[in-house]
Amino acid sequence: MGNFSQSSSSSSDRDRSKNSESTYSEPVPLAWSEETGSDWNFRDFLGIIRRRLLVVVGVGTIVMGINANSMLNQKKEYESNFRLLVEPLNDDSKAIDVTKDANATRTTLDYESQIQVLKSPDLLSGVIQKLQKSYPEINYTTLINSLTVVRLGETKIIEVRYRGENAEKVHNIAKQISNDYLEYSLQKRQTKLRQGISFVDKQLPVLQKRVDSIQRELQFFKQKNNFVDPETQSQQIASQVNTLSQQRLAVNQQLAQARASASELTAPNGQLAALNDATVYQQLLVQVRQLEAQIAAERARFQEDNPVIRTLREKRDNLLPLLNQEAQRITNVKVAQAATQLQTLQVQSEELKKAEKRLEEQRKQSPVLARQYTELQRNLQVATESLNRFLTTRETLQIQIVQTELPWQLIQPPSKPESPASDTKRALIMGLLGSMAAGVGAAVLLDKLDNTYHTVASLKEAVKLPLIGTIPFERQLFSEQNRTNKQISAIKTVKLQHIGIPVIARVSDYGNYSEKFLEALRVLYTNIQFLGSDRPIRSIVVSSAMSSDGKSTIAFNLAKIAAAMGQRVLLVDANLRQPTIHTLSNLSNLWGLTNLISTNSPIEEVIRPYPQIKELSIITSGPTPPDPIKLLSSEKIKRLMGEFQNMFDLVIYDTPHLNELADASLLAPHTNGILLAVRMDKTDTSQLKRALDNLKLSRLNILGVVSNAQKRS
Repeated sequence: MGNFSQSSSSSSDRDRSKNSESTYSEPVPLAWSEETGSDWNFRDFLGIIRRRLLVVVGVGTIVMGINANSMLNQKKEYESNFRLLVEPLNDDSKAIDVTKDANATRTTLDYESQIQVLKSPDLLSGVIQKLQKSYPEINYTTLINSLTVVRLGETKIIEVRYRGENAEKVHNIAKQISNDYLEYSLQKRQTKLRQGISFVDKQLPVLQKRVDSIQRELQFFKQKNNFVDPETQSQQIASQVNTLSQQRLAVNQQLAQARASASELTAPNGQLAALNDATVYQQLLVQVRQLEAQIAAERARFQEDNPVIRTLREKRDNLLPLLNQEAQRITNVKVAQAATQLQTLQVQSEELKKAEKRLEEQRKQSPVLARQYTELQRNLQVATESLNRFLTTRETLQIQIVQTELPWQLIQPPSKPESPASDTKRALIMGLLGSMAAGVGAAVLLDKLDNTYHTVASLKEAVKLPLIGTIPFERQLFSEQNRTNKQISAIKTVKLQHIGIPVIARVSDYGNYSEKFLEALRVLYTNIQFLGSDRPIRSIVVSSAMSSDGKSTIAFNLAKIAAAMGQRVLLVDANLRQPTIHTLSNLSNLWGLTNLISTNSPIEEVIRPYPQIKELSIITSGPTPPDPIKLLSSEKIKRLMGEFQNMFDLVIYDTPHLNELADASLLAPHTNGILLAVRMDKTDTSQLKRALDNLKLSRLNILGVVSNAQKRS
């Protein structure tokens, strides 16, 4: 080829591979978040109105026409109304404050229920019977359909309105209704109040009898169980039990001492201890000891058979039986006393134990009695409260009867209508507002159902990725694209035998495009270069979430802009399914990328210069292969991409859309990243989100997003 030097075409594959490996940048995935809903604001609302202006105008016109037609065909109606003061004013009711019922001055009328009563068939039947004498066609259905009964705000006034086609008839009917309502206010309402008093009077004796019965039952319960108060009763029983326990403890201690004394009397030491306190026994014992002392003294002087000694011995022997008898007597007395004391203490202990047991039984019964007492008290309280309520209700009803002795006041009599009640001006204004609201509502609904991006701000908010370019809508460009799409659909097969590079047509590159469109492409290219501040952007993949998003157009025009700005650019049509670049560039597609991958042809045979721009070269897709994925995932395409990058300053790959196709994902890891095209008002948001999720899983580097076909500034 004339545009390439011989040295570049003859360089070794090893050097190219080495250089290409050094130029590839590791994909660094950018952070993005899930799509989030943007806040509703006035600017968004105005944007919707501007986009859907035809819908707003169309729906509004239709609704306004329907309203206008309805107004023209509507019959004239007359209205008569009157107002009733149904409760006394506050100044007139202050006298009620002298009663004990503080709530008597408050509004007691349930207005909603009262209005339903005024519209009920039972109340209106009398009105209908009187009206049928003059207007036989009137029945409850026709009357209630034209009758309106409302409360005026929070006042004590009820307004009644009646509509009809005849002014005289409307006035007569309203007048009859007002008379019957005033009559009802005296009869029906007072009758209900008196019925209430009669019911209360019948219930009062029953309630009073019930209160008296419970009081007698409570009195009998207290007398029978010696019951004063549950808490006091429990405290008394607990105090008595404590006292008896202490007494029984003292008696048991005395009983133990008595038993110890009785057992000591049976022992010799105990008997001696008991005889120490016996006076007679001690006197006899002293005499015996004196005689023994005398006998011992006389033995020193006389023999044993001496009369003196014998006399002393006889005295002693006579005293010994008396001494023993006295000892026995004293012992028996002590034993008897101990036995008596022991028996007495045992009896006392048993009695105290029985008394304590009785109190314990009473304490166990105390909760039962307390519960019965509480239940009686509660029943008495409920019965008393019911009696008091009925007494209060009776007083209130009596006060209300006094109040209702004053009938409802007709503060505004039924008016005789002079003109139709319909307000044409107001109806027109309401119809206009309604039609505008319907149009705006339809526009908002259609906009919400339209699952696309309408503004650059909404796109940025949704994808959270750098927006590196905004391509305006170019009417001529999209007209050409439509023709291109028709040409693509017409081309089904290409024969490999016909090899050549003829130019199909010649068009001016920039003469027919607006300066705004061209300037947007220059900004896009400049922003791409700024992305590679640390490492130059040498190769990019241009793709989109959906087909027909304009990615091929962006890739083609971006390549032309980059070449026009002095870069050696190679545009590779890697869309092996529905190629477009050869049509946009007016080049033949008989020989291209598929031939380069599947054969051993040199690169120079498929690279074609773009006639209008010297620095731009193009590789078309070539014949459509049966399995594009197999070719794009081969090792040869990786090596070829490295060689492309060594030969040119910028390589742009046009690939198929991302969803359901893996073509772009296979090529992107061997480039500096993906440029994602989004067509405004066309790209489906769910499809874009799905594409972003797939790229996130693949950890591919996304350089940014290009907004395409932006119709608004």
